[in-house]
Amino acid sequence: MTEPMRAGSQGAMGQAHAWPDVSVVVATRHRPELLHRAVTSILGQSYPGALECVVVFDQCDPVTPAVQVPDGRGLRILTNTRTPGLAGARNVGITSTSSAVIGFCDDDDNWLPDKISSQVRLLEQSGAGLVACGIRIHHSGHSVVRMPPPHVDLAQLARDRVTALHPSTFLIRRAALEEIGLVDEQIPGCYGEDYDLLVRAARHGPILGVQEALVDVHWHEQSYFAERWQTIADALGYLLSKHPEIRADAPGRARIDGQIAFAEAALGLRGPAFRSSWRALRGNPRERRAYLALAVAAGAIPASSIVRAANRRGHGI
Repeated sequence: MTEPMRAGSQGAMGQAHAWPDVSVVVATRHRPELLHRAVTSILGQSYPGALECVVVFDQCDPVTPAVQVPDGRGLRILTNTRTPGLAGARNVGITSTSSAVIGFCDDDDNWLPDKISSQVRLLEQSGAGLVACGIRIHHSGHSVVRMPPPHVDLAQLARDRVTALHPSTFLIRRAALEEIGLVDEQIPGCYGEDYDLLVRAARHGPILGVQEALVDVHWHEQSYFAERWQTIADALGYLLSKHPEIRADAPGRARIDGQIAFAEAALGLRGPAFRSSWRALRGNPRERRAYLALAVAAGAIPASSIVRAANRRGHGI
């Protein structure tokens, strides 16, 4: 285990700006092979500045990945001493470092070599607080590229989750994060903690997206959110109650109600699923999740079949 990097930035951005130090937080639990791939991709970045990877083990014993740590790079191993789960683990990593820029990478994803360089350039040129990038989603032998809009504001996020804004792409200025706040550890099961962070970030300014797919996102059966329907329903209800911007946007609220309805239908809760579906359709008669929930609640099609079909196209419910 190496010590945290506190050295000054290396290289220069153009003639006027130094490359800021970057810390990347990877929360992990019982996935050593996937973690090895993720950490290797982070330490192998082409970024000219100082870069460290902070791996936070959640609800399991820490094991240092057997990776080479190049010059100008650092690797630290921590354990989650906050609330068990993804949010607490990420916050342990965030609060352990003083780097000017913070990034996240899920332990089952990996980065292309120029990811950080491309995003830091946009951060510095724009003055934005949070920059994302495109993703390539891999699932069941298929791959789909999803590109975020170049510019996303609060109104857009209230209406649409913008799923291409994936947490493994987030690069955030520490100064902005201090205004936004840490990852919310109260969200049930940590489901949707990335959306919550995006909404809070967008209150302070637009979120920008590099128009390149620089992250490989791997969807697989090991996902800790795969078909955990009760957790999903509870978390969506929490987010709906927390964010007035979503409640005030009829299609945005209908989207969340439709997702809740689908989760209830998958649980076999026909009455609640019907009620949530009709609530969604009153807000937006074109909300497709409500119709899918009604079909599942009526027994016309299994929820798992719909989820698999959506995943093959790089979508979730």
